[in-house]
Amino acid sequence: MNIQEVQRIYFIGIGGIGMSALARYFHQRGVLVSGYDKTETHLTRQLAAEGIDVTYLAKVETIPNEVDLAVYTPAVPADHPAFAHFRTTSVPLMKRAEILGWISRNATCIAVAGTHGKTTTTTIIAHMLRTAGVDCSAFLGGISGNYGTNYLLGLDDWMVVEADEYDRSFLHLHPTILIVNALDPDHLDIYSDEKDMLQTYYQLLKQVRPEGHILLREDLGIPEEVLAEVTARIHRFGQGAVDFKLAEVAQVDEQIRFDLETEVETFRQIAFTLPGIHNAYNAAAAFATGVIMGLDTPRLYVALSTFKGVHRRFDIHVDTETVAYVDDYAHHPVELEGLEQAVRSRFPGRKVTVVFQPHLFSRTRDFADAFAKALDRFDIPVITEIYPARELPIPGVNVEMILDRMVNPEKKYIPREALLAYLNAQKPDVLVTAGAGDIDRLIPNIIELLNPSES
Repeated sequence: MNIQEVQRIYFIGIGGIGMSALARYFHQRGVLVSGYDKTETHLTRQLAAEGIDVTYLAKVETIPNEVDLAVYTPAVPADHPAFAHFRTTSVPLMKRAEILGWISRNATCIAVAGTHGKTTTTTIIAHMLRTAGVDCSAFLGGISGNYGTNYLLGLDDWMVVEADEYDRSFLHLHPTILIVNALDPDHLDIYSDEKDMLQTYYQLLKQVRPEGHILLREDLGIPEEVLAEVTARIHRFGQGAVDFKLAEVAQVDEQIRFDLETEVETFRQIAFTLPGIHNAYNAAAAFATGVIMGLDTPRLYVALSTFKGVHRRFDIHVDTETVAYVDDYAHHPVELEGLEQAVRSRFPGRKVTVVFQPHLFSRTRDFADAFAKALDRFDIPVITEIYPARELPIPGVNVEMILDRMVNPEKKYIPREALLAYLNAQKPDVLVTAGAGDIDRLIPNIIELLNPSES
């Protein structure tokens, strides 16, 4: 079918961060957009306010009579009534990733891949291009603090997208520039093992256009025989002897600063607004992308120093001398370690309490040992119930799998319904909530509890 001719489109799971960006894309082009999601959220309310019809009832009767195309996300269970309905019609049913691949096909696409840092790096690059005068489009994995949305409509040919490894979605992309930040094992509910996941990433490298560029973090360990099959030009970034070398990395008040050295010149004292060494890498990858594109260097500096972050990525909600509160999407052990380092660099010498909501039974099972080690790094680690997302419970997989492996004497399990009472009694110095589930729904209550003047 010719997607350009679609006039009416229905999204199954419209409230997802990737799905909602696509919904906005079509809506802004005059397509009649509607869709279903399980739960009303701030994002679905925003979609409704923009004129998109959103329903929360999993009933066929809520689906419009006339639909040209139905789009779904694998996060929606296969037994949802909408799937059975569309299979009895002639309406094409396509994955979100297929649609994104189609949209990016005729654009000059910058894709950001990797098991960590995708959303932040994608959003930095979009802001950087806009600051440098490139009117790019962007499909973001989070809500940009600078623009208040996860989708940017641009008039130029450039498009920035988050390349998601879940369900092998990114194999629908053929980017001109690809950034890969990390290759730690993840989504082992989709991939048979780590090798299977890596092979899928290697295929993505081969799909970068021959005239294009690939930026690889220096420590990914990709075999040379794989890189030999890649036709695009490869650049490495990191703190070693690489094409874009980070040097003089230091936290200075609220900013992290670093130099970025190339064979041609050194870009000194780049200032970025988010703390932590992992964010220095994210910012360096974005800055290097701008250099490769030949963008105006002073504007690259301005972009990184004016970046307002991404919703749920080191989101500081309270920051006083007596209490601080940060919310973050960290849901993988490596991300928790990076979060802990960033919190301590941003709030040095202060006692840090983390409340972690594990995401998925399978991820909890696969990384229980690593989760335990990461959470042990915090002064007071608190774990609440596992967020199941798309999964059914797995026998024997529970919070105790992590707790039993931890050695921190302050470790504890607190049920979700008891968290606010616990925090009120504890009066934390620095509090961090972390997880990819729905723990962010507690944010307004926590803000009011810790600092009523901020609510």
